[in-house]
Formats: sequence, structure tokens, C-alpha cells
Amino acid sequence: MPSPTITLDRLNRRIVACARCPRLVAHREATAASPPRRYRGQTYWARPLPGFGDPRAELLLVGLAPAANGGNRTGRMFTGDESGNWLYRALWEAGFANQPTSTHRKDGLRLTDCYITACVRCAPPGNHPTPQERDNCLPYLVKELEMLRQVRVIVCLGSFAWNGALRALAACGLAVKRKPRFSHGAEAVVGPYTLMGCFHPSQQNTFTGRLTRSMLDGVFRRAKRIAQAAESVSPEL
Repeated sequence: MPSPTITLDRLNRRIVACARCPRLVAHREATAASPPRRYRGQTYWARPLPGFGDPRAELLLVGLAPAANGGNRTGRMFTGDESGNWLYRALWEAGFANQPTSTHRKDGLRLTDCYITACVRCAPPGNHPTPQERDNCLPYLVKELEMLRQVRVIVCLGSFAWNGALRALAACGLAVKRKPRFSHGAEAVVGPYTLMGCFHPSQQNTFTGRLTRSMLDGVFRRAKRIAQAAESVSPEL
């Protein structure tokens, strides 16, 4: 069997080359061609975003999609925007990241026991992918679940990610009879995984106080405890 790193690298090359959604291709490229003034002169990634992190992760973090001037610009999930500023600080506090910031792909950031992905890999207009665009990307998330064999906790940032993760798990043969509802702090056991809900660290949530730093920190502390407990009772994979 090839190592997880080699397998994920091959998958990520396929993701980066994907052009299945014409609307998303047009939007990501148009944003790169005419960025806001503060980003003019920068070279945008303007391609689908691959996953990022530790191939032996016990925690899988699932987001909605890259931000048009965040990940679509920098080429890394949750990098270069306020959502990422909140997220990586919390991951650092919980011991999943070696530094509290993520500014560009070569900034030295490393994740330990954590892998970050998204339901949709291209920045969608208005941050709203269509159902077809979601379904076009679903096989990539399914493959990641199959390859990240040590994942035991899946933290979903928002209801879109929650529903996307459930769809991916069903495609892996882990359908649930009664769909668990999303809420911040929600937990559901699906096969060997514990699914956890977390409000997305978007400015809409952080500026209004719907999501606080202590709430976000609490999710990752809880995720770490669950992962450690699962590791203590599971054989090495």
C-alpha cells in the first residue's frame, strides 16, 4: 500500500487541475483578474484548493469553500482572511498548529494531528455553491476520508459543511437512519467517527458575537479529548 502522503499528493494534484464547474472557474479567475485595491499586484492562486495538513491526522476539519480573496488568493485553506486568523489561532492554542497565523503557503505553518479540507474547492459567488457544484466536489472529500485512515473526529464549520460531511460519510457506506441536526457543539457518532458542529468563524459570526474565541477554543479542546480517547482504545492503523 502506498504511504498516505503519496496518495494524498496524487489526489491533491487532481483537485488542483479540476474544472468541472464552469461558474466557479469563471468566478475564481475573474476575482484574480480584478482583485480589490489592497491585493492588486499580487498573483492569485485562482485554482481549486487541495487539502492541507497532517496525513496521519486524527482530526479532520471541514469548511464550506475558499474565500474569493482568501484561499483563492493564497492557495491554502483558510489563509489570508479573518476566518483563517480566528481558526489558526484556535488550532495553535489546542496544539494542532505550530504557529497562530497563516498568511501564505510558505510561511512555515505545520499542522499536527489535523487535516483541513472543504466541501467545495473553488470560491463560489456570494459564498453560495449550488447543489450541483457541491456534488461535483463530493468525491474528493470521500477520497480524503478513505485515505486519512486515522481520522476519528470531524469538525464541521457551519451547516453546509455538516451536511456535506454526512453526504460523504454516506458515500463511504456510513449512512445514518436519522440525520443529526447541526448546531454549535452538536455531536453525532457515525461509524468510527464523531461528527462535531461548530459555527463558521466568518466575520458574520465573529463580529456579531455569535461565535466567540472561547466557544471556538472549546470545540477544539473537546475534539482533542475525543481523538485521544479513541486512540487509547484503537489499534494502530
